[in-house]
Amino acid sequence: MPCLLRSEELNMKVRAFLVFLVFYSTLEICFCKKKPRPKPSCGYPPSQWCKTLEIAMECKVLKQCMELNATRPDPVVPKLLVGLYYESLCPGCRGFLVDQLFPTWVMLADIMDVQLVPYGNAVETVHLGKYEFQCQHGEPECLGNMIETCIMKLAGDMAFPIIFCMESSSDVLTAAQPCVQLYIPSVKWETIMSCVKGDQGNQLMHENAQKTNALNPPHNYVPWVTINGEHTEELEDRALSSLFSLVCSLYKRHPFQQYQQLRSRQQPPQPQYLPV
Repeated sequence: MPCLLRSEELNMKVRAFLVFLVFYSTLEICFCKKKPRPKPSCGYPPSQWCKTLEIAMECKVLKQCMELNATRPDPVVPKLLVGLYYESLCPGCRGFLVDQLFPTWVMLADIMDVQLVPYGNAVETVHLGKYEFQCQHGEPECLGNMIETCIMKLAGDMAFPIIFCMESSSDVLTAAQPCVQLYIPSVKWETIMSCVKGDQGNQLMHENAQKTNALNPPHNYVPWVTINGEHTEELEDRALSSLFSLVCSLYKRHPFQQYQQLRSRQQPPQPQYLPV
């Protein structure tokens, strides 16, 4: 008899436990059911809510869009390409490169690239199967153009700092070798001069001539500045007066990202000067 009583008692406890499970599951389903998301009072689908500041404000989701933007990677935005067609001994070219182009590149390397084409108003002819060049400021300028062209070929990321070092010096040609040794001592000066005097440099300068002659509209002075391959008198004037402001105004970023919020990344080499 005691065993029967224990069995009945056990069965009652099991039934009570099962009833509790059913009741708890019902509560869980009720309380965990996802509530419908309130719809903003605007006529745009959710995929468009963060497309512009105006839409975000109209749909009353500006705060959410700002939070979303802070946690996702920056969108891929192409860099601006600033092209400079110049001559190594042209005073105006040197002034623009030293005072505008290089400092702007150092500060805005995240959003701009630079293309240097040293040739300018030179004239190319062919003699005995080789290209010959006549430069506006004579043979020294042809040599300077060729040295800088070979530096761009052989010095990689250090090319622009080296060229800045040369152009900011009182004597461009005399400064060339020390500037190379200052920025990239692993490249021997003999290697640079082998390029300058050989077929490699000759072919590279021919390519500079082709790039310059292909400009549209054709250049009629130097320095000749292009932005993403485009040249207008307005762009030229703005570049010469404040290239930094021009680049910032033309660079297109996500509507919720201001230029001041550019992520801190590794900066290009800081300018160095030869001892006076």
